[in-house]
Amino acid sequence: MLKRALDSLWFEWLLAIRLLLEGRAQSLLIISGIGVGVCVIVFLTALIGGLQKQIIDRTLGTQAHIRVRPPEELARPLRTEADAEAGLISQVDQRAQRLRALDQWQRIEQSLLAADDITAVSPLASGPALARRGAASRSVVILGIEPERYTRIVPVQDSLQEGRFAIVGNDIAIGRQLATELGARLGDRLRLDAGDGRADVFTIVGIFELGVRDIDQRFVYTALKPAQALLDLPGGVSSLDLRVTEIFAAEPIAQRISARLGVNAESWMTLNRNVLDALSAQSMSTNLIKFFVGLSAAFGIASVLAVSVVQRGREIGILRAMGTGRGQVLRVFLIQGGVVGLLGSALGALGGAGLIGAWSAAGLSRSGRGSFELAVSPELFIGATLLATVVGMLAAVAPARRAAKLDPVEAMRGG
Repeated sequence: MLKRALDSLWFEWLLAIRLLLEGRAQSLLIISGIGVGVCVIVFLTALIGGLQKQIIDRTLGTQAHIRVRPPEELARPLRTEADAEAGLISQVDQRAQRLRALDQWQRIEQSLLAADDITAVSPLASGPALARRGAASRSVVILGIEPERYTRIVPVQDSLQEGRFAIVGNDIAIGRQLATELGARLGDRLRLDAGDGRADVFTIVGIFELGVRDIDQRFVYTALKPAQALLDLPGGVSSLDLRVTEIFAAEPIAQRISARLGVNAESWMTLNRNVLDALSAQSMSTNLIKFFVGLSAAFGIASVLAVSVVQRGREIGILRAMGTGRGQVLRVFLIQGGVVGLLGSALGALGGAGLIGAWSAAGLSRSGRGSFELAVSPELFIGATLLATVVGMLAAVAPARRAAKLDPVEAMRGG
């Protein structure tokens, strides 16, 4: 039984390859068409994937995945005497959100560190101040941090232009744009004034450039304790910055933290809706390209095999008369579709790899600040090959069914 099945399978493959070779011109044409389509899919998928990775890296390279802050202060109802007598609220006074410390932040920190999907937690004392150097002054944002822990959230050290990010005592690191506006250099002293008489003098030990103008123009990193003193947060922090294992799970994790701990947890996904919209649009465009390329390949394969059925009607009739079953004829044409799809996808994968190599060789991935590397992985080529092969077999279904239903007598008579 097994030998008979293997012989049948060998016969089907041999016949399918022979039919493809007989129609060599048609076969080469459709294989080339599929190759071009797969080449486009591979290159554009790598291109858009690299662009998306760059967007995400730039977005998360300057902010935490999740920021935990104190809950917002509630609005106060304002009522007149008449309203009070009637039990009505005439007006709601929205309270200004003042800088406050996160209540029992050490307990919250320990609770967050115990979660499996949170990889790093960094306390942050952040608030507004005025930076002065000589006659120049600028409005800045003080970020009091513990450098060893904060750099696990935002890798500022990777964007250092000068100096170091080992901030201790009254050391600070400032952005390139702020340094230019204040005429400051490494080793210069800067006075930070947070108001109400809270001010101190700091030494610039690092200058960074994160590539976001507002950050490079306003952020001043200090050690945690000096920032707490300047911002009137003795022993407290204004927020906790978190890093999670899966960046696209940040929003549900933030919602869970808010519900469980009674704090205000905001994810990068909430704060960057426009970025997510752009990523969704790019993914949709990639999927549409794959769909239409696959559709065009399917129509091409189906049309070639349909013509093949018509041209070889007499041969199919003879095979049926000789005892070849309908199932065997069906499988012969399905094999043809799969082989055409496989060869076309292999050709396209090679072409896509060539385009990717040309992109890198031309230095386009390193041509400027906005440049990016293509997202290349084995899964990209395997997926494109499987897609084309499956599309080839599916496209062959209709012609194969038609061939299998041919009546031997009618087919030979028509031939």
